[in-house]
Amino acid sequence: MDRQEEAAARPPVDRRAVAAAAFTVVLWASAFVAIRSAGREFSPGALALGRLLAGSATLLLLCLVRREGPPPRAAWPGILVSGVLWFGVYNIVLNWGEQEVDAGTAAMVVNVGPILVALLGGWLLKEGLPARLLAGIAVSFAGAVVVGVSLSDGGPDGGSATLGVVLCLLAAVTYAVGVVSQKPALKHGSPLQVTAYGCMVGTAACLPFAGRLAGELADAPLKATLDMVYLGVFPTALAFTTWAYALARTSAGKMGATTYAVPALVVLMSWALLGEVPGLPTLAGGVLCLAGVAVSRGGFAAVRARIARRSPAAPGPAAEGAAPEAARSR
Repeated sequence: MDRQEEAAARPPVDRRAVAAAAFTVVLWASAFVAIRSAGREFSPGALALGRLLAGSATLLLLCLVRREGPPPRAAWPGILVSGVLWFGVYNIVLNWGEQEVDAGTAAMVVNVGPILVALLGGWLLKEGLPARLLAGIAVSFAGAVVVGVSLSDGGPDGGSATLGVVLCLLAAVTYAVGVVSQKPALKHGSPLQVTAYGCMVGTAACLPFAGRLAGELADAPLKATLDMVYLGVFPTALAFTTWAYALARTSAGKMGATTYAVPALVVLMSWALLGEVPGLPTLAGGVLCLAGVAVSRGGFAAVRARIARRSPAAPGPAAEGAAPEAARSR
């Protein structure tokens, strides 16, 4: 088959899917900047609850517009686990981490999530751990260590900065577990149903922070409150919906590759809007984290394909994520 025949055999590009994917990536990148901004006025738990309340309200409205009712009973185990971990714990831990490190650093560290998704998927499916996946994990771990060391040498705030890196890694772990847990639910419910009710479960898990949210709302400036609402409506509700739209019209692998742009966009946005730029050693460590994801792609491609065959792909979080299939930022 010559080049012209190969080109003719390729499926046409779905421009709407490309636009939806680009929209999602930009919103997920903006979430890191908005969290950093709103986190100056809201504590991690209160910010997570406020974001999820706004997201749940928007997703419920979308369900009403599309006339989608509650998911079937078989979908609920996955919804409950992913709701608590992905929507609840992930948001709290990420909010906390971004109070200790800048938005760009947080995005680079959290973006190791796709490797963890593949690692968990391979383990749960008992398909083994390919050498390239293990190599990618090692490279990304080395990058996280470099980031931590570069920040710990940065002055009196080094200790809390190192804590921020650990929290961002924990966020990546909870995101990965949430994505893998969501897979079975997507066999029984639509992406919108699973996302909407997962968000509501996460909201319920964060209700212990309601008193603190009420108190902080009374003192917070309008901009911080708008940042919180923005996080719920756009990066949470709308971005997850456009992600599902794009993912249904292209391969999970191609969609996963688009999220590699998130950390670069976050660095540019945080520089333009917050005046924050990671130092060169921190950037070098972040590049290592992303390089580990790139190295591992060949290793977890087969695992990802098996996961996709066994269940529908999930819409992803803030940062990779979710994609591989997420990845989800997420």
